[in-house]
Amino acid sequence: MLAVEINRSNYEYDVHSIVKAFYPEEQVSVLTPEMGGEKRAALVQWVRIRIVLCENGALAAVDGEEYRWDARGPQDGDVEAGKAYKYGFKCFLYRVLACVTGKELPWGNLTGIRPTKIAVSLLEEGKSREEIVEHYMGKYYVSREKAELSVAIARREMELLQGLSRGAKSGDGPGGGYSLYIGIPFCPTTCLYCSFTSFPISACRGMTDAYLDCLVREMEYVAARYRGRILDSVYIGGGTPTTLEAPQLDRLLGRLKAVFDFSTVREFTVEAGRADSITEEKLQALGCHGVTRISINPQTMKQETLDFIGRKATVEQVEAAYALARRMGFDNINMDLILGLPGEGEEDVQATIDRVVELAPDSLTVHSLAVKRASRLNQWVQEKGVGMLRNTDETMRIAARGAQRLGMVPYYLYRQKNMSGNFENVGYAREGKLGLYNVLIMEERQTIIALGAGSITKLVLPDGRIERSENVKEVNLYIEKIGEMIARKERLFRLEEN
Repeated sequence: MLAVEINRSNYEYDVHSIVKAFYPEEQVSVLTPEMGGEKRAALVQWVRIRIVLCENGALAAVDGEEYRWDARGPQDGDVEAGKAYKYGFKCFLYRVLACVTGKELPWGNLTGIRPTKIAVSLLEEGKSREEIVEHYMGKYYVSREKAELSVAIARREMELLQGLSRGAKSGDGPGGGYSLYIGIPFCPTTCLYCSFTSFPISACRGMTDAYLDCLVREMEYVAARYRGRILDSVYIGGGTPTTLEAPQLDRLLGRLKAVFDFSTVREFTVEAGRADSITEEKLQALGCHGVTRISINPQTMKQETLDFIGRKATVEQVEAAYALARRMGFDNINMDLILGLPGEGEEDVQATIDRVVELAPDSLTVHSLAVKRASRLNQWVQEKGVGMLRNTDETMRIAARGAQRLGMVPYYLYRQKNMSGNFENVGYAREGKLGLYNVLIMEERQTIIALGAGSITKLVLPDGRIERSENVKEVNLYIEKIGEMIARKERLFRLEEN
C-alpha cells in the first residue's frame, strides 16, 4: 500500500495515474481534504508522499525527502492559468518520481488523454512529423519510440476516416453517419482478467431467448429512429457472441439485416472470440448474413497460462477454429493477444508470436494486461504481488516484430489505467484490413449506438460534444427494463433536434 496526501482536490486522477505508473507493485490511494472518518484513519499510516499546492508553486515530500517547484499558483476563475498550473504540476511530479525511482516511463506524464488525439490535432494544424514527435517528448516526456508510433497511427486513422460522416445534422454527410454496437453478454467462462459485462452461459441458457427478444425491440426502435442515416459499421461483441446457438445467431443476424439498411455498411464484425464456442454451424450463420470480419482470440499460445486464466479452449482448439474459418471463406480474421499475463516472460511471448505468424491472421490486436478493479485478477495481484506480471519494452517489440513479419502496420492505439509496464494496446493489420470500428470507438468522431446489457451509446453532437446513455448491466434487469432503456435513448436522441 502507498498513500499520497494532497491539500487540494481535483488533482486526484493525475496524481494517482502518475504515482501508480512509477509504483505498479503498490496499491495507490490519494487522500484529499474531503476524505475523512475511518477511511482517512485507515490510510494515513501508508502515506509516503505528501503534496502541498500553494500560490507560489508546490512542495512534494517523498519518504521524507522534499522537492520544491516555483510557479504561479492556480487563480480562481482564471481557466487558462489553472490549466497551465496543472500541466506544470504534472511535469514537476513526474520529474520528482523519475529522480526518486531512477526510471522514465514510456508514455511520460501523459494521463487522461488518448495519445493519438494529440497527433491528429497537430497534423490537422499542418505540423510535421518531427515537430509532433518533439512536442510529445518535450511537453509530456514521452519516449521517441512511442511518439513516432503515435504519429504513424494518427496518419492512418485520418486516412481511414477520410470522407466518413460524423453524425446527424453535422453538415458533413447526407443524413449523417453512425455505427452500431450490439452486446452479447455471455461467455463460456469468465477469464481471470475480465471486467466486462459478461455472464457464464451455463447459468443463463434460460434467458438467452428473452434477451434476444429485447435486443430485437431495441434494434427495431433504433432502425426506425435513424431511418435515412448512413450506417457505416456494425460490431457485435460481448462477452462472446458465439456462445449463442446457431439458430439464435441466425435469428439475431437475420432480423438485424432486415431492419437496418446495410447498403452503406463498410465493415460488419462479429467477435467469435473463444475457440470453444465456435462451430461450423455458427460460422455458417455468420457467413450467410454477410459478416465481413471476425475475431478468434487466443490471448496466448501457452497452454498452462490458458488453464490458469480460465480460458477452457486449448491451443489446438484455437488453431482448429481458425483453420475452419479459413476453409469457410473468412478472409478478414483478427486475433487478440495479451502481454504481461501471470508468469509469462519474453520467451513465452516469442513462442506465442511464432505460432500466430504461422497461422497468418489478417489483423492482430496486442493488449498490455490491465489490472481492472472488478476482475478476479485484481484480488490475485493483491495476494501474490504484481511481480508475476512482466511486460517489458522487449515483449512489446517482439509483438511489433511479429506483426511486421505478417506484413501488418499499426493503425489504432489506446491506453488504460493500471496497464502492465505502463504500455499500451495496439491494433495491427494488413493494408485493406484496418478495423474501422476500432478507430471510431477510440477517436469518438462518430455516433455509436449501443444495444444490449451493459452497453453505452455515445452521441456525437455537431459541436463536438459527446453525450451518453447507458443500459443496465444485469441481463435480468435489461430484460425487465427494456422499455426504460429505449426511453433513455429517445431522451438522448432528442438532443440532436435542439
